[in-house]
Amino acid sequence: MDIPGIGLDGSYGAADFVSWYDGHPDVPRTWPLEAEKVAVLGVGNVALDVARILAKTADELLPTEIPPNVYDGLAANKAREIHVFGRRGPAQAKFSPMELRELDHSPTIEVVVNPEDIDYDDGSIATRRANKQADMVAKTLENWAIRDVGDRPHKLFLHFFESPTEVVGEDGRVVGLRTERTRLDGTGNVTGTGETQTWDVQAVYRAVGYLSDELPKLPFDFTTGTVPHEGGRVIEAGEHLTSTYVTGWIKRGPVGLIGHTKGDANETVANLLADHGAGRLPAPAAPAEDAVVDFLAAKGVTYTTWEGWHHLDQRRARAGRRRGARAREDRRTRGDAAGERGPGSGLSRAGRIPALPMIRRRGPSR
Repeated sequence: MDIPGIGLDGSYGAADFVSWYDGHPDVPRTWPLEAEKVAVLGVGNVALDVARILAKTADELLPTEIPPNVYDGLAANKAREIHVFGRRGPAQAKFSPMELRELDHSPTIEVVVNPEDIDYDDGSIATRRANKQADMVAKTLENWAIRDVGDRPHKLFLHFFESPTEVVGEDGRVVGLRTERTRLDGTGNVTGTGETQTWDVQAVYRAVGYLSDELPKLPFDFTTGTVPHEGGRVIEAGEHLTSTYVTGWIKRGPVGLIGHTKGDANETVANLLADHGAGRLPAPAAPAEDAVVDFLAAKGVTYTTWEGWHHLDQRRARAGRRRGARAREDRRTRGDAAGERGPGSGLSRAGRIPALPMIRRRGPSR
């Protein structure tokens, strides 16, 4: 997002924040949560997730696999107002209906929608008629717009027809967000009105404009941020690049939830297996199972086995029960995890543990 002030202290990319609260082992253990009023830019599920984490209390997240450092950070979170901004209207919001409704289930979050933001043109009406999910999202927003504002302690405002034009700063830090009011143009798109407003916020999270990175030696569509493919088979100059496949956002773009991504993966794997069965893939030079372990060891790559994964899972489940969590305590620092895996794992000299790869040997699991 290229607007003035985007690089100020207190202006964050959503991906970095998501990595922190998901406990990624390669990000810092702490996150600055000093702002009492926060802006989130974007009206997709990533923006919704960021807003939800900022608005919920740490204790509400205990039934999840929240890492201890994230719980401690969120327990000290000072945010009391979260403002989510969308450039277009309710019919163009990319929230999934279930994710949106879940916001209102929290006993601490009051979701607020301005009735003046409920507006549709011919293009918006056509979108609602053609897309059941868009219609469900719009109905939920309409219901929230006509109700009285309650007294739950954290307010989460969903703003539409507000296009960010500047992150306002003072002494190098975020002190506000300036937006321009927009209006529908008849097609579902919007134009600016020239009317601006400055919002009192001390932090801005950007959840718009995600594109995957280009990978060496692979074709790439810079417009969509995806690798050209047919059913997951990577295509270059009209031909399938042998043994090369894609799935996830690099295949379909940054849209959809886990269910959509699982469907993408199923299609890709089915085509990979079909290619293997048809003899279109080269035979491995060393087909034995142990060849994979030998290869990783020769490269100095750290791995864990299926048995090692079960050992980790049991340890984290016990730790989660001790802290009162329903599921697990997710200890995501590499150093912590390295000593927890038990037998059946391969350690590099550095003693690190990455998320991948995991080796599963034949035989019963435990």
